[in-house]
Amino acid sequence: MPGLMTMMALAPSPLSVKRCFSSKETPGTTMLLLTKRSSSSSAHLLRRSWARGAATATATTAIRDEQELMQRLDEDGWVDRHLLPLLTPAEEAWQPADLLPSFSASADEQRSQVAELQARAAAVPDDLLVCLVGNMITEEGLPTYMSMGNRVAGASDATGCDGHAWARWLRGWTAEENRHGDLLNRYLYLCGRVDMRQVERTVHHLLRRGMRAIPRPSSPYHSLIYGAFQERATFVSHARTAGRASRHGDACLAKICGVIAADERRHEAGYTKASARAFETDPDGMVRALAAVMRAKVTMPGELMTDGRDERLFDHFSAVAQRSGVYTAADYGDMVEHFVRRWKVAELGADLSGEGRRAQDYVCGLPRKVRRMEELAHDRAAKMEAQSVSFSWVFDRPVRIR
Repeated sequence: MPGLMTMMALAPSPLSVKRCFSSKETPGTTMLLLTKRSSSSSAHLLRRSWARGAATATATTAIRDEQELMQRLDEDGWVDRHLLPLLTPAEEAWQPADLLPSFSASADEQRSQVAELQARAAAVPDDLLVCLVGNMITEEGLPTYMSMGNRVAGASDATGCDGHAWARWLRGWTAEENRHGDLLNRYLYLCGRVDMRQVERTVHHLLRRGMRAIPRPSSPYHSLIYGAFQERATFVSHARTAGRASRHGDACLAKICGVIAADERRHEAGYTKASARAFETDPDGMVRALAAVMRAKVTMPGELMTDGRDERLFDHFSAVAQRSGVYTAADYGDMVEHFVRRWKVAELGADLSGEGRRAQDYVCGLPRKVRRMEELAHDRAAKMEAQSVSFSWVFDRPVRIR
């Protein structure tokens, strides 16, 4: 409670209060008391300033060490050997036009293909449409995500066409991710089930608002960890959407979400491998970074979305995703457990500092805590009355959030 502590430090002691209001006290004594209190306050502020300076210096040193590791992974060819092969060459990659009605066909065939897409989309329920739109808007935030990637020390693309491996990874990742928003956007436009102007306004707002960054945006360790979690979360969400679309008879949407999920899976593999390599090289730094990212919570990059009307739009979208099973709190707990196991966090031993061991204990105990919190939230939700919210994305039709 820093506010309370500051007040306590600045407040006069009971003895000084008694002296200040004593009729026997001389003016000189009163001034002396004020001077003592002023000196105490100044000392307190100096200590706080020194602590902030020390923390900043420590963070700067850590980022410099992390940057050196990233440069070594580039210089020794590790990125070229292990990450870049995960990207599909442009000549072999699918493109949005491959999965949507063809406009190279005759006019009659075009109309027939669009009519078939719309007939299948008519069976997709509104809650799944809301999840699909929310996912698409998140994908359309790509300019913000690339700019965040360019802040990472030792991995940024300073000129926009740098030749080092991390810059090539970032541009290649961006090129693949760019197709996701394009494909989902075009499907939603053709299906005729959503208010595209409201959807487009939401994208516009999100790009203007940006995203809440990870604890240290320039930290390679924080960025690699966040990337692994985020790619796995989007894989789960798109894969679940594909499954539900298939059950509702929309084979086109199922295939669209399936190919996007496959991309996310490859990207997850890249960030997971790079994180594992960093754990092997600097286990203490990585486990502390993992704990810091977990304490800050891994939120979706579309968290700041709004359609200009609903300031809680992301919360409502997330509630629909939770209720429909597209992405749930339980999935987050599963992810934490997966990465703790994949990066062998529990097996880190003698190389850890005291802070590193505390971070290890925290991270290893987190899956149980997340699951317990999810159970409590589920129990509370079960006792609540049903509630619906109108989404502008689907022409203000009400959609159940619980």
